[in-house]
Amino acid sequence: QVQLVESGGGLVQSGGSLRLSCAASGRTGVPYTMGWFRQAPGKEREFVGKISSGGGRTNYADSVVGRFTISRGVNAMNTMYLQMNSLKPEDTAVYYCTVAKVGFSENWVPAAMLYWGNGTLVTVSS
Repeated sequence: QVQLVESGGGLVQSGGSLRLSCAASGRTGVPYTMGWFRQAPGKEREFVGKISSGGGRTNYADSVVGRFTISRGVNAMNTMYLQMNSLKPEDTAVYYCTVAKVGFSENWVPAAMLYWGNGTLVTVSS
């Protein structure tokens, strides 16, 4: 089992920045492919981005390309970050850290994820 805890959410004005963190605990001796999803009120959970187990590859949803960056901590297997810049009101959502059942190159949908954090709320005001 792996437990994931997100932090760093909050209220920010449009154009601002936030950095989310995800701390993994439990069975973290194996490197995992990890990523972020988000869910806005009344909408389905959607893919935001992912990072390979070694941290060398990333991939993002079109809606966040050029604005969001995913990275791993120094202890790569245990910590992941989501740097969000140029935030827009449409980025308002609960952001979830996740560990995938599928490989990095496969299609990431919620059903393909193995572990989830409880989420952290990001609110972007206009």
